Amino acid sequence: MKSTFTAEVAVIGAGPAGLVSAIALAAAGVDTLLVAAPAQADHRTTALLAGSVTALDTLGAWRGCAPQAAPLKKLRIIDDTRRLFRAPEVLFTAAEIDSEAFGHNIENCHLIAALQTRAAALDLRSIAAPALAIESEASAVTIRHADGEARVQLAIGADGARSICRTAAGIMTRRRAYPQTALTLNLAHARTHDDTSTEFHTEEGPFTLVPLPSRRSSLVCVVAPEHCEELAAMDDTALSAEIERRAHSLLGPMTVEAGRGVFPLAVETADGFARNRIVLVGEAAHIVPPIGAQGLNLGIRDAATIAEIVADAHQHGDDVGGIEVLRRYDQERRADIVTRTLAVDLLNRSLLSDFLPAHGARGLSLYLVDRIGPLRRAMMREGITPAVSQPKLMRGEMV
Repeated sequence: MKSTFTAEVAVIGAGPAGLVSAIALAAAGVDTLLVAAPAQADHRTTALLAGSVTALDTLGAWRGCAPQAAPLKKLRIIDDTRRLFRAPEVLFTAAEIDSEAFGHNIENCHLIAALQTRAAALDLRSIAAPALAIESEASAVTIRHADGEARVQLAIGADGARSICRTAAGIMTRRRAYPQTALTLNLAHARTHDDTSTEFHTEEGPFTLVPLPSRRSSLVCVVAPEHCEELAAMDDTALSAEIERRAHSLLGPMTVEAGRGVFPLAVETADGFARNRIVLVGEAAHIVPPIGAQGLNLGIRDAATIAEIVADAHQHGDDVGGIEVLRRYDQERRADIVTRTLAVDLLNRSLLSDFLPAHGARGLSLYLVDRIGPLRRAMMREGITPAVSQPKLMRGEMV
């Protein structure tokens, strides 16, 4: 029967979540095929939390990332609203929980390059063409692409927000669009960032500066769509001055770099994460606003979880696309995805709301976190190592 399959598993999509899935499976001895068009230029960055760094290190990919990544040793939150109830400024330090850093920030181009290098070292089979259609049957999944087709026992959909894998699985999503757009870019600045990520909370959304190596940072500026259009239309000199103004000259004069991104914000969650021999990882399964570094870190935990479950089924000679694998993956990912999505959604809506009690509750929460040491440390530990989801890779163990 095995001879009828091109591979045991096909991963559709070669973003970070897809590459981590494929590398982890290949390293575990699972016959894996990667199906994806060559990656496009990506000027965004990713704040990889400590668990994600551990996973990449365990897979042998972190050594290619480390020279291009900046540690996040401190996190500062500043209420920059002009409302009646304002939260106190809060500074979290990784040293408080005996950690060197909460994580590391890296440009996506360097992250993907390191993962591609590791995939090549494992002789991971790949088809450098996009999947054109996915057909799921009782015993197999057929992936049609420009060069032909592949037949596998399980398809891992890492093909983003407009996932054809999700459509093929018959999985719907729940989506809420926000009246916000994010402007993303990288910039240089005169003062050192001291390995500190600074998040200004404004009435339109967060304005977040995250360290990059040397005197550089990445910016995620969330504003109303019309204001984002105004910012994006500025020339480099005007935009640099405007960002410095919004940052209250915290890092001194700034110079924006080439490569701006504009992204309308929404929250979207799939109704299920596995069905009909197809599982969903990354943005195919969930989309959250760029707040608190949750998006890709959730995706890497997706990848680590499905790799662990499939490797276990493979080692026991079970069907890697069978109902038990799908059920287990859906069950193990649900709590993590739902709780993180809810937390980010509530925080974002509290910034947008004109409801005074919501402002008071947010301010009181940050005040208590700032003043109560055990609560503060518990929140920091939960932020980088969530109790509901610690697959083997996040613990430094191979699957």
